[in-house]
Amino acid sequence: MAKFMLKSFLVCAVMFLGVIIGMQQANDGLREMRGYDTSETLGAFQIEEVNEGELEASILGNTVTSHDLHEKQEQLEDMKAFNFFSELGKWFSNMISTLVNSIIDFISLHVEKWIQ
Repeated sequence: MAKFMLKSFLVCAVMFLGVIIGMQQANDGLREMRGYDTSETLGAFQIEEVNEGELEASILGNTVTSHDLHEKQEQLEDMKAFNFFSELGKWFSNMISTLVNSIIDFISLHVEKWIQ
């Protein structure tokens, strides 16, 4: 199962990178057909150095910053949407914790009786 998931993830990552590279190649082809650069022709993925040591990334012309990611995370936390797999994981971890605690209690009870 783990090998399948790893292979699936790798295939998805390669496909995603292929799409991004293809979009960049299409953009370069359009720019060569036009014969000149304008501010409208942006690359699919660009990284620029803004200040000394600070990098700015843009995907499809939209600037991406860590502040935006924190805002989106807070927005998702505020939505409190029901996630089946998250709830299933919580239920499973609670069941395992309860089971382990009951086994430890059972063993400690019998060890105490055996020692006395």
